[in-house]
Amino acid sequence: MYQSILVPIDGSSHAEKALQVAAQLAKGTSAVLHLMTVAEFPPDNIGLFTGGTAEPFSEEEREKLAAGMKEEAHKAIDKARATVDLSGIEVKEVVRQGRPAELITGEAEELGVDAIVMGSRGVSDVRGMVFGSVSHKVSHTAGCTVITVT
Repeated sequence: MYQSILVPIDGSSHAEKALQVAAQLAKGTSAVLHLMTVAEFPPDNIGLFTGGTAEPFSEEEREKLAAGMKEEAHKAIDKARATVDLSGIEVKEVVRQGRPAELITGEAEELGVDAIVMGSRGVSDVRGMVFGSVSHKVSHTAGCTVITVT
């Protein structure tokens, strides 16, 4: 049924549950799991959120912050992997940086996956209620099956 499955990981418990479901599907079909996490771009106006000014970062500061965000993204994948038995499953990992919904659907298309299995809510629940969740956007724009796990 499934040859390849994309599993977006964001460090949330919902993403870990989605990985458990994807692992069960993969074991039953010998599918490849593609674990993906997205480190969002650091905002230019982060100073406002930390009590500073709205002045943009220097390129060096931005690169340092981006590297830290990518490191955290790798940690999210490691944490999720530790919660699920992935023995006997081919697993590939990818970290991207940018807008999560767009990158998830783009990666799914590029990889030609049969399904995306993702958590219904991630680490930014409040933001999702205001701006629309990543899972909602992906389910409406992906060209493949999307399984949303709660």
